[in-house]
Amino acid sequence: MLRRARGAEEYPALVEIWRSAVLATHDFLAASDFERIESNLAANYFPAVTLVVAEVDGQPVGFAGAVDGGLEMLFVHDSARGRGVGSALLAEAVARLGVTRVDVNEQNPAAHGFYLSRGFREVGRSELDGDGRPYPLLHLELAAA
Repeated sequence: MLRRARGAEEYPALVEIWRSAVLATHDFLAASDFERIESNLAANYFPAVTLVVAEVDGQPVGFAGAVDGGLEMLFVHDSARGRGVGSALLAEAVARLGVTRVDVNEQNPAAHGFYLSRGFREVGRSELDGDGRPYPLLHLELAAA
């Protein structure tokens, strides 16, 4: 089931999903950057986006956050990966939130492949991430139908 986030009371569960997903997929991320991002999720990042949550058996297992046509975050708990949760979240973000672009870490080839296989195409690259850190980003846009 997909639904809008319930607000700040749900943020701790979403942080746990983020933590599980990042530990499983972002081995390139320095511990200090992991901690910095984690500490900003509930206070700064979640309130800045429209969040959609995926539930299985009443429990949140993934979420996506978008703003102004950009997918800013999409994370699936490691225990739910490979079961269609990410695909469902992405489809919802495109259909209901107007997502047409996403940036993906170059060091995360699985995520890059995920978006390419779902109709996105690479349109650019940045050597640094949005915080000026040395995590190159690949800029993707949804290919025209």
